[in-house]
Amino acid sequence: MSPVIRSARREEMPLLLDWAAAEGWNPGLADAAAFRAADPEGFLLAEEGGEPAGGISAVRYGKEHGFIGFYIVRPGRRGRGLGMALWRAGMARLAGRVVGLDGVVAQQANYARSGFALAWRNIRFAAEAPRPVPDAAGEVVPVAMLPFEALAALDREVFPAARDAFLRAWIGAPGHRALAVLRGGQPVGFGVARPCRAGSKIGPLTAIDAPAARALFNALAQGMPGPVFLDLPEANAAAMALAAEAGMAAAFETARMYAGPAPALRLERIFGIASFELG
Repeated sequence: MSPVIRSARREEMPLLLDWAAAEGWNPGLADAAAFRAADPEGFLLAEEGGEPAGGISAVRYGKEHGFIGFYIVRPGRRGRGLGMALWRAGMARLAGRVVGLDGVVAQQANYARSGFALAWRNIRFAAEAPRPVPDAAGEVVPVAMLPFEALAALDREVFPAARDAFLRAWIGAPGHRALAVLRGGQPVGFGVARPCRAGSKIGPLTAIDAPAARALFNALAQGMPGPVFLDLPEANAAAMALAAEAGMAAAFETARMYAGPAPALRLERIFGIASFELG
């Protein structure tokens, strides 16, 4: 019997997050609503015999960009073609767009066979209690003090499409610490720290330069439950240096890959990625 693949309903999002937690992906405590805000139809659920059996996210950002993630088939349901059916459904939903993903390195060859090419590596760093980093500069304030449009403009430098609905939900989610850094009264960076099933994650962490990113990092990490995780592009040497000076150790990595032309992003401004699941 062929699986039924459909968009997950709002009340089914926690189930997908529980599956992710069982895989060791450590989702945030308030991820469900924010993830769904990115694209309410973008999380697909596969059913076999009327029971949930797997899922994938195929999130549309505008008309030109999409992102694949949250690719899970439940144990006991694997090896029967369900994963491939989910993959095809996700890619079909994003047809005509440049599609990105953050895949485990072991699957890089498989993604390449589906038309994806490596753009860069992302490294997850972790520390039980990160040290404050030196050379920080800027006035750190709650993002609520700034017009949303200013944050969205900074985000568009590091993401290939507008994602306003996601950002609004992300910065306003329960338990999330959302801060911006000012210089001369103007915003030069922003970031979010969120509590997760285990510890906390910082992301996004976006800034025009390292001193602004360091000011944000110090404020975001302070007092968050440990361990604290930070996902960043290996190609940003300043971000790598920040993690090292904070006493964080590399714990995991992914391959950022694109099917279609890789977008021109300001990698030097990406000091923390919002989510491996959504880009």
